[in-house]
Amino acid sequence: MSFLDSYRKKMQMPSPNEALPGREQTILTAATHFVSGRPLKGNWPEGYKRILLGMGCFWGAERLFWEKPGVYVTAVGYAGGVTPNPTYEETCTGLTGHAEMVLIVYDPKEISLNELLALFWEEHDPTQGMRQGNDIGTTYRSAIYTFDDADRDMAKKSRDDYQAALMARGLGPITTEIADAPVFYYAEDYHQQYLAKNPNGYCGLKGTGVSCPISMAG
Repeated sequence: MSFLDSYRKKMQMPSPNEALPGREQTILTAATHFVSGRPLKGNWPEGYKRILLGMGCFWGAERLFWEKPGVYVTAVGYAGGVTPNPTYEETCTGLTGHAEMVLIVYDPKEISLNELLALFWEEHDPTQGMRQGNDIGTTYRSAIYTFDDADRDMAKKSRDDYQAALMARGLGPITTEIADAPVFYYAEDYHQQYLAKNPNGYCGLKGTGVSCPISMAG
């Protein structure tokens, strides 16, 4: 495959026939959060909620959220594509269709969904399509995956509010995908809480500089 062909593959979603086959077994990952020690895969307190957010490289995005009061636990992984149980190397080819995502489990009594969404919109550029800065490919697309209808509607409302703010500053249309949560595949152990393990590691987060006008309530 030529460089141009490889580039094109990374910039477009693969069809089921093109996608890598993946595997039946899950990829091994950590059992607990490196910072908080809380479980990554469930047994979370009753009444806590979840959302999946994709905003480019998941290393910096995860740290952004685990530092927020009211967020119980975070984990990184892959979602929105075709390949079951993909590896990191497979997602980087663009042939799984998955985006790098952060799972956020939070206490809605301490932090609202709108607060999380405002942070999401402000801390990356949701207008870039299949890239985020120098990180290029479907893996780095902007995405919000929700676990109930009310949260999906709230996410769409926040998108519309932020789009108006972006247009007022002369910026382009938001390309963020908003959909019901698909299967979330946990990433490998070394990716979990990567910037806590590697404080000088890469963080590609860069916002537009436009504040999000959505209400912090709700």
